[in-house]
Amino acid sequence: MNGDVTGVHLLTGGARSGKSREALRRAESVPGIIDFVATAEAGDEEMAERIVRHRAERGPRYRTHEAPLALEAALGGLPSGGAVVVDCLTLWCANLLFSGLDDEAIYARFAALPDALAATGRPTLVVTNEVGLGIVPGDPLSRRYRDLLGRLNQQVAARADGVVFMVAGLPMVVR
Repeated sequence: MNGDVTGVHLLTGGARSGKSREALRRAESVPGIIDFVATAEAGDEEMAERIVRHRAERGPRYRTHEAPLALEAALGGLPSGGAVVVDCLTLWCANLLFSGLDDEAIYARFAALPDALAATGRPTLVVTNEVGLGIVPGDPLSRRYRDLLGRLNQQVAARADGVVFMVAGLPMVVR
């Protein structure tokens, strides 16, 4: 990806596979300010420290927008700039799950996301985890989460202009 690439690009893979690093690398190849849309919430001290550290690592070229639940609205309200990075769908899905929404309401939110991503009109890099490669979770909540995230990832990938699967820091282009 270089500065003249447009569209939505999904980066997926396992935990610590290099997804976020690759998304930032690709975003930085696009001229202009980068809007970083964060879905994480500081639910504990370790997560709060992680958020502060990551913000500092990104530097002054980035504008951070926090959107733990209202991701679609945050995307629609972005000022102009270069690239957009959404990090990550994994946490957004968990946030929706624990917000008390039923699956039908969550699926409605998922259905609106591809249009919101495309509507930025900017190179948009979306980070998500692939959680369906391991064993079947042993409890209903974990299975529900795996199923929800799997459906979300499929919906975004179906509409994305590019899909990359990260393995040990190496990008494998799927589409």
